[in-house]
Amino acid sequence: MTRDAGPAAPARPLRRDAELNRRRILESARAVFGRRGLEATLDDVAHHAGLGVGTVYRRFPSKEHLVEAMFAEQLADVADLAEEALKADDPWDGFTQFVWRTVELHSTDRGLREIMLSKAFGHEHVAEVKARMVPLITQVVERAQASGQLRADVVPTDLPLLHQMIGSVIEYTHVVEPGLWRRYLALLLDGLRADPGRSSDLPQPGLDQEEIDQAMCAWRQPKHSRTDNA
Repeated sequence: MTRDAGPAAPARPLRRDAELNRRRILESARAVFGRRGLEATLDDVAHHAGLGVGTVYRRFPSKEHLVEAMFAEQLADVADLAEEALKADDPWDGFTQFVWRTVELHSTDRGLREIMLSKAFGHEHVAEVKARMVPLITQVVERAQASGQLRADVVPTDLPLLHQMIGSVIEYTHVVEPGLWRRYLALLLDGLRADPGRSSDLPQPGLDQEEIDQAMCAWRQPKHSRTDNA
């Protein structure tokens, strides 16, 4: 008769040096993916962390695993912002606050911006957080429409495309003026008002001809993000 092996032993905690390496990898990954986006590789992260590639692969066997560990928590913060927006006394203020704060989050983090707008990575935890976000964002939009302040023909799926538009401004002008996206987000939000006659004060001046020439010289067509495990 086979003896009952009893309950499984609890997972052993990481050794102190292993945990330090894990944190070091995550910190480097945030820096690398924040600057280069999802095209970055585990080799890039290892180089930035000053660790051997094998050390990174022992902790994160694929880029998918690393993306999950990095971005699920950050995306949960975005979902929290949507919940906060639903508590705003004025639905339009809640809507615009949500849009401003989410763009602010990803304005300096290309990786976060790409993971928000892509399904190439994040098939488990990230997907779960995104599933939580969708109904919350829908409520933020519908609440602003019910108040008569947001255009009735706006749909929640417009927001990812608006983020993509502002992301293009960020990519194009960050070398010349990193905060210029604020000007164009203000213009976009004015266009979403049910009463288009109410114009906002633009928070940033436009570029002059010399600055736009600098942006044109600095800009390079972004590479498509890789979807392999490199």
